[in-house]
Parts: sequence; C-alpha cells; structure tokens
Amino acid sequence: MAIVILGISAFYHDSAAVILIDGDIIAAAQEERFSRIKHDPAFPCQAIKYVLEESGVSYDNLTAIAFYDKPLLKFERLLETYHAFVPKGLTSFVTAIPVWIKEKLFMKKMLRKELEQFGSKKIQLLFPEHHLSHAASAFYPSPFNEAAILTIDGVGEWATTTICHGKDNAVKILKELQFPHSIGLLYSSFTYYLGFKVNSGEYKLMGLAAYGNPDSAQTIEFKKKILDKVVDVREDGSILLNMSYFNYATGLRMTNDSLWEVLFGLARRKSESDISQIHMNMALAIQQVTEDIVIALAKTAQKITNSKNLVMAGGVALNCVANSKIANAGLFNNVWIQPAAGDAGGALGAAYAVHHIFYDQPKKTSPAPDLMKGAYLGPEYNDKDVKRLINNYTADSRYYNNFDELSADISKRLADGKVIGWFQGRMEFGPRALGNRSILGDARNPEMQKIINSKIKYREGFRPFAPSVLAEDMEKYFDLKFPSPYMLFVGHLKEALRKPEPDNYSGLELYDRLYSPRSAFQSITHVDYSARIQTVSRETSPKFWQLINDFKKQTGVGILINTSFNVRGEPIVCTPGDAYRGFMQTEMDYLVIGNYLFDKKLQKPLVTKHKKTNTYALD
Repeated sequence: MAIVILGISAFYHDSAAVILIDGDIIAAAQEERFSRIKHDPAFPCQAIKYVLEESGVSYDNLTAIAFYDKPLLKFERLLETYHAFVPKGLTSFVTAIPVWIKEKLFMKKMLRKELEQFGSKKIQLLFPEHHLSHAASAFYPSPFNEAAILTIDGVGEWATTTICHGKDNAVKILKELQFPHSIGLLYSSFTYYLGFKVNSGEYKLMGLAAYGNPDSAQTIEFKKKILDKVVDVREDGSILLNMSYFNYATGLRMTNDSLWEVLFGLARRKSESDISQIHMNMALAIQQVTEDIVIALAKTAQKITNSKNLVMAGGVALNCVANSKIANAGLFNNVWIQPAAGDAGGALGAAYAVHHIFYDQPKKTSPAPDLMKGAYLGPEYNDKDVKRLINNYTADSRYYNNFDELSADISKRLADGKVIGWFQGRMEFGPRALGNRSILGDARNPEMQKIINSKIKYREGFRPFAPSVLAEDMEKYFDLKFPSPYMLFVGHLKEALRKPEPDNYSGLELYDRLYSPRSAFQSITHVDYSARIQTVSRETSPKFWQLINDFKKQTGVGILINTSFNVRGEPIVCTPGDAYRGFMQTEMDYLVIGNYLFDKKLQKPLVTKHKKTNTYALD
C-alpha cells in the first residue's frame, strides 16, 4: 500500500497542510489563502480539506499525520525561560501559561478533536522537531542526494539555528544554537524598532536596507554598536545576544526601547511615519550584520560536512540578499533554498521527515531543478468556475479559444503600459507569486513601480518589484550565474544597462533617489541596481514563459514586473472570485483568468456580500 502522509503546521503563523504519497508532493497550501486572513495561525481545516480532495485520498486511508514541532518541548522552553528571567515576565507569564495549560499542553488531544471533521479513524500522530521539519523541507525535495543543511529562524522549541548533514534518506543534526540567542529574532527586533510588523515586515527591512549609505559614518557606527553591545558574533557564526536589550523572552514587545534609544540615539519609529536616512542606515547595518552571520554559518556548515551542496530553510532563508552573498562566496558549488522556507513549509518538512526517517523510505532522485514542481501545488480552477464568477457578478468577459491568441493580445497590452492581473493553473505554495497568481507590468515603464505601489497594492512607495525573466535571457540582463526560479536570490543589473548616478545620489532623499533614472528597466531596478529575480523556464511554467516570450516578440525585452496578486494586508488570491474582487477594488486595467479576459472599463460597479477589502491593513 502507498504511504500517505498529511503534514500540518499551525498555531503560530502561516498555518498550512501538505499531502505526500510515497514521497511525492501531491498538494500543499496555506490556510490564509482560504480564510483570507494574512499569516493565519489557525488550525488549517480548509487547507487540509483541499489537499485531501486534490489527492483523492480519504482521511481514513492516511498512513500518518505529521505535526511540524514538539509542543511539550516548546512548553518546557517557555517554563525554563520564565524561570531564568524571574521576576521579569510576570505579565507575559499570566497571559501565555493559562492558554498552554488549557489547550496547547494537550496538543495531541486538540489535534485529534480538530481532525474529527475529516474522518473517524484514529490515525497515528507524529511530531518531528521544528528545525528537523525545516531541514527535511530543504533536503528531501532538493536535487541533491547529499548536502549541508542550514536552518535559521526565530525559534522552534529550543533551537533557533541548526547545521545538519543530509545523505541519502538521513538527516543528522550536527550543531544547534538555542533560544534566546536567535538570528531571526535579532532581525525581527530591528523590524519592530523600525516600525514594521514582526513576522511580516522583515522583507520591508531588507528592501529598505538598499537605501542605506554603506560609506556613511552613521551606518558604520550603527554596525559597530550592534556588534559591541547587542550581539556577540563568534567565528563559527554562533551568536550571543545581550538580553538586556531585548524583551521578547518574557515580555510582550521585542526590544527594551529605552536602552535602544540611548544606544542608537534614535527613538523607535512609529508605524506609517516618515522614513528618514537614519532609518535606512540602521536597516543597512543590521542587514550587513545578518549577512556576516549567515556567511560564517555557511562556512562552518561546509567545514564540518565537507559538502559541495547547501540547502536552506527557516524564515531567514527568505532573505534573498543574504542568500546571494552565500551563493556568491564560493563556499559551495550549488545552493538550493526551499521556496516555502517559513513555517508553512514546516508542514511539508514534517511530512517528509515522517516518510523518510520514521518509515525509512529512500530519498527520491530529483530531476532538475527539484521535486517542488515549481511550487505550483495549490488549487486549480476550470472554465466552469470562471463562468460561475461571471454569473455571480454579471461580469463582462471575452473568451479566447486559443491561448496563443490570448498571450499575444495580453503582451501587446502590457507593452502599451497596462497593468494585468494574471491568474492561471495551480496556486503557488509559499510567500511568492511565481506567475500563476500575479500582477504584471512593463519593467521598461519608469512610472510602473509608482503606479503599482500606489494604485494597486496600496503600500509603501519605497518597496521594489521583482523581474520575471526568461531563463535563457537572464545572463543578458543580470550578473546572476545560476537559476532563481523561486525569487530567492538577487542579481545586479549589468553595468552596460545602467544609467550613471547623479553626483549627489547617496545624499538624495528616499523618493528622489528612488525616482532618479537608473536603467532602461527602472521599475525592477532597486536603488543599488539589484533585483530579486525569478527565472522562468518553459518546462516548469509554460504559460507564463509564453507570455513573457510574446512580450519579447513585441518589445525585444524578455522581462516583466511580477508582484503577488493581492493588496496590502491581504493574502495572495486563491479563487477566481478572490481575483475578480481584487481586480475591481484596485486600478488594474485587465484581469486574465484562464482564457477569459476582463476589461475594467466594461465592468459594472462591484456589488458583493463580501466585506470590502481593508486595503490599508498593516502588513
């Protein structure tokens, strides 16, 4: 009989569910896409329902269920932490512990109660450790049969960072950094202090860092103070945090704000307030410190495994700037990163750990590029679903019998400066839209970055956009030397394609610098000439590749802006209905769902029973 594993992550953030059948990923999805609550931590009942339906396996025929961490070990860490910091943390203690005693301490019972809605059989429940789940999610779907494994996040049970070695079907943990000393929580503390939302705004901090001035005495001083007072970085990449500067261990906030203000001479930035050069320089300083730490960890991983391959997971593995520094350091021949590197991917890793370790199943040999199927693992919808949408909203649409005709038509509209909502095939698993739930625009248009941020995404204007480029054309535009199918690496625009900086470039205000002409592809070129690249292959993403190729036939350029199909504060769209509502509530010009085209000018005003999208929710 087939070995069928249901993997679950839940109760912290980014809950998700995954189905593996004999080690093959059949379906994976985050709960947020169904509930429409961004980073939804709830038990993933809708995601489980989907993956069971997609797999065609009934709940009672599951072999096992894997949960992505060990709740009792996490409870032990909480108790020992409160004890170590006594008398601090009383408010946090009386808030957290009753919930644990009432619910989370009996996680197995709680999970079984939730799972009763899917079937009556008592399926075996297994609990791999959190960082083993991350490690498994990185190694088993990778293209390597042997690799060093680096996992870095906030915290699991005790571990915050691990170095492991994967070989054949085994994962061996070699080194572990434990709470409260955490690279992820260090970075999140600066996320918090700079006015962004923890567990959500870290990528904003990464984007803001590019505006910092690396030669500024202020940036250099910030970095020195971080290393002298806040974190002790050892040669092997392990760290010790000065916990007097942090409140997250026992408090309800990340930092001791008064001590940070004295140390850095800067009060905590209020959310949505103006961003000045001092904030940019602080962002750059912590980004540089983080990069130095992860490179040191990668060196240690290579030294103790002697591997030519590195795989990564954990929330810090979504820092594509740091990833690129590792890849370009020459430590490894190959670097592969799990596209759902955060806690959603823990569901996948838990299922993999049970399949390969508990059931001792061999690792599958991966065809290039990996076993993730392009991360297109979510729901797919057909023409019948789109017709329901049309009837429900009395929407005006045009149907193309031939996709080639549709693709050629849309490429012309993109070249004319229109913004397109693009909805095709199976939804992506992980935080990136990779051409199936995307908003697209012309990277050559110098106004497009401003248009999409202000009129469609309703978000901060400084945030950059990613280019999706034909895989075969990538080296024509960027200095990246390897594929980046999941937007997890950055490359820099080639020197020949750049426009010269004004003499006072580094001294300009944020938006003056942002809107200074930098290249012929202004809207995907960040202020430091970098771009978070998605390489699009014909084999993995045939329709998206065709659209970009048709755009190239129109313009001579095989690049499009690709950003996730959502507005600020909302998850990426899942269903055709989600896509249509998002289209109607923004200033997108056209929406494509399958072979249907919707023209904004021809639509009736949106009347819906759904609550109007809160486009300005903090994220």
